[in-house]
Amino acid sequence: MLLPGTGSDDDYVYRAFSPALHDAGASVVAAVPAAGGLIAGYVACLDNAAAENPIVVGGVSIGAAVAVSWALAHPNRAVAVLAALPAWKGPPEGAAAALAARHSAQALRRDGLVAATAQMRASSPQWLADELTRSWVGQWPDLPGAMEEAADYVAPTSPELERLAVPMGVVGVVDDPVHPVEVAVEWVTAAPRAALQTVTLAEIGADPAALGAACLAALQDA
Repeated sequence: MLLPGTGSDDDYVYRAFSPALHDAGASVVAAVPAAGGLIAGYVACLDNAAAENPIVVGGVSIGAAVAVSWALAHPNRAVAVLAALPAWKGPPEGAAAALAARHSAQALRRDGLVAATAQMRASSPQWLADELTRSWVGQWPDLPGAMEEAADYVAPTSPELERLAVPMGVVGVVDDPVHPVEVAVEWVTAAPRAALQTVTLAEIGADPAALGAACLAALQDA
């Protein structure tokens, strides 16, 4: 079960992870961001997916944080964690991704979808602008609330990550200021059975599946 990042959607996270996971023989389900309750919707998807058998959980950015939190809370229902682009540990204060989400939410509320999307496109790589333009339209008008909810999420701390009972593969992007690779290193350092792979924005822009392949490679090293 895979959880999208803030403002992203099930379409992207499925395309990013499914090629590598299908090659490994896994069935892949991506959560659809729920209107009016992003985090609760993600948790419900995880609970439902693991109702009969333990599962591999994963996600991007806020999705990775929720996946790890769920695995910590349900050690007998998680098999492994795939964590791409972790954005912060513990409280979100000062984290670039949380600040960016709040800024985007404010722009969406103040200026509307069309104008805020134009602002986002002006400051983003072409591939990312195209992905977010599509996903933002699909999540409007609930998107600002989802962004604010994600920006308030308290991610696992180092002491909590030290209790993670399952292996974790982590991917950091070396040139992404919103998701500093240092956070990925901190997650891997804290967790008992974790490994890190790195990619660049250009690599995942050229092929989203590079993100999932790197994450699975890291898991195999954990």
